[in-house]
Amino acid sequence: MYMATLSDLFKEIIMTIRVATDVGGTFTDLVYIEQGTVKAVKSDTTPPNFEQGVINTVDKANISLADVDFFAHGSTVVINAITERKGVKTALITTQGFRDVLEIARGNTPDIFNNCYQKPTPFVERHLRRELPGRLDHLGREITPLDLSLLPEILTYFKSLDIQAIAVCFLHSYLNKEHEKAAVIAIQQYWPEVDVIASYEISSEWREYERTNTTVLSAYVLPPAQQYLNKLNEKLAEKGLKNAPYIMQSNGGIATLKAACKNPITLVESGPVGGILGAVAYGKVIGDENLLALDIGGTTAKCSLINQGETRITTEYMLEKTQSTAGYPIKTPVIDIVEIGNGGGSIAWIDAAGSLHVGPKSAGSTPGPVAYGRNGTEPTTTDANLYTGRINPDNFAGGEIKPAQQAVHNAFKKLGDTLGVTAMEIAHGVLKIANSNMVNALKLISVNRGFDPRDFSLMAFGGGGALHATALAKELNVRKVIIPPFAGVFSAWGMLMLDLRRDYIHTHKISITHDSKTDIGKAFDGVITNALADYKEDGFSEDKVMLELYVDARYHGQEHTVKIPVPGLTLENKEFIDTLSQRFHQAHEQEYTFNLEDSAIEIVNIHLVAFGLLDKAEITPVAKSESADASTAIIGQRDVDFDELGTHNTPLYNRELLTHGMKFSGPAIIEEPTTTTVILPDNKVEIDAFGGIHIHLTY
Repeated sequence: MYMATLSDLFKEIIMTIRVATDVGGTFTDLVYIEQGTVKAVKSDTTPPNFEQGVINTVDKANISLADVDFFAHGSTVVINAITERKGVKTALITTQGFRDVLEIARGNTPDIFNNCYQKPTPFVERHLRRELPGRLDHLGREITPLDLSLLPEILTYFKSLDIQAIAVCFLHSYLNKEHEKAAVIAIQQYWPEVDVIASYEISSEWREYERTNTTVLSAYVLPPAQQYLNKLNEKLAEKGLKNAPYIMQSNGGIATLKAACKNPITLVESGPVGGILGAVAYGKVIGDENLLALDIGGTTAKCSLINQGETRITTEYMLEKTQSTAGYPIKTPVIDIVEIGNGGGSIAWIDAAGSLHVGPKSAGSTPGPVAYGRNGTEPTTTDANLYTGRINPDNFAGGEIKPAQQAVHNAFKKLGDTLGVTAMEIAHGVLKIANSNMVNALKLISVNRGFDPRDFSLMAFGGGGALHATALAKELNVRKVIIPPFAGVFSAWGMLMLDLRRDYIHTHKISITHDSKTDIGKAFDGVITNALADYKEDGFSEDKVMLELYVDARYHGQEHTVKIPVPGLTLENKEFIDTLSQRFHQAHEQEYTFNLEDSAIEIVNIHLVAFGLLDKAEITPVAKSESADASTAIIGQRDVDFDELGTHNTPLYNRELLTHGMKFSGPAIIEEPTTTTVILPDNKVEIDAFGGIHIHLTY
């Protein structure tokens, strides 16, 4: 267990225990704050009963849940159910004539030279997609009344096929939900046992295919997600937890258990975003708000760009999109994250042409990397870091595992014999390929979107982030790497820094002119009223709700939009329209490299972000060291292979002994129970006022 020696690193507003857990593909992390001291533990993830891994971390930390007043939880249960096709048998009821929307999808084809290209298979087969008469026009006005007379026959058919969930999505229901509401009520009356969800409960944006697909996926995961969350709640309650846990959402906020169960598709990226928001929080206290946030776990690597302390939110999230398939759109607010199948457990393999690859297949926690000694035979990125000396064999997995080093050697030698090279050359190749994959992901969130990586610091976390960060920064010409405190469990730590969050996105087409300020104000008034009512139901008074206003806008005639913050929407703000227009032109140029200042602009969506403010842990600085000399933190030395930079006899530092103001130069290895930081030769290191490691690179 990781027992922080920086006892004054954090301070509680209320002197109780606060806990956050994060279920990853390989490990389940738990971080808790007790009387100002931060502690953390890791345990193996336990599929398919993921809640057991959470309970295991609680037991390992020896926490009395009766003393816990705040418990946050992030999980991969929703994304796993979709990608592994472990949801339930789902049906769709839609508007007459629109049964094949899922099949038609979009015409954009990523694999443009493939004449045999096929669109992704819908999650609902055609015979399970049924229609009801009734029609709204593009303004939400009723053209044809909804006819429910066919519904009993449809539901009888669905019953005969053991349908467990029904998605309801009618044309233009984002403007008028009455037809969908009536259909849901009728379904629940006729068949109370079936799970049913309507598109108006998920999205109030236009685009019929995206909205239909999102509703279907939400229905598909609804029963397993509810079962998991309810089972987790029951087990935590049995252990003494007084209040239901809060659940991490993809939009960067946390939700009540009740809200998460109602719309589980909002949890599609529940796990990774905790770390991204933790990076935002930590960047603000150290005064570095331009960050490339990188989370390398056991199965995947995730990255996101933070510009001026803000993350980018998108409702154009694509699942399973690759160079050869269009993937599945999900119309729910998600922090813009690029995720690749490269983590510590990613397996190295050789294809039929004799080329070495790393990932996306992962060894997981069972059998795990070869070094775990659990009969794994395929080497992983973690094995390569161990084999090159970057990971300490005497402190592997915090000293809980004695690595099977001979098995690691044999695994690399087997691949080496196939390619006619040494085992060490294979280990070097694995690290180079893994780093190359991660660099490409970092370029997608920076260079490909008009941002220069040299203007950002790289903040790395997760079990593998600190191992690879300096090599990635060197490749991108990033000048500084930051390894925050508790980097190995940073996603869980980040959840302790968050408020409740709800996103209200509604399609409102409004031209931006000097006469449109009133129309924009009226559009926001309605959603603000809804947001305050929703939080009042959760027990939040208006003074505990913070609002942020955005619009999605475009030039007239364009297809896609850019999101911009709304300036002060008051009668006194005479420059409101000019400021809004200027922000749009700047954002458009950032996104697309040009602007059309003389062209008309229209708003497509209004976007209200409503935060329910919670008491959180405050980050406070630690006392400064009497000396900048860090030699007192050295606990040993060993030979470390830095590939083209050579093998060096390298000092080993204990992170818990590194305090504010200490400085030293690489090469070096910094060890802590949940991760290892690699410092390349010529890197300069200093410890910040909160225990973070700042690594300066020279070029």
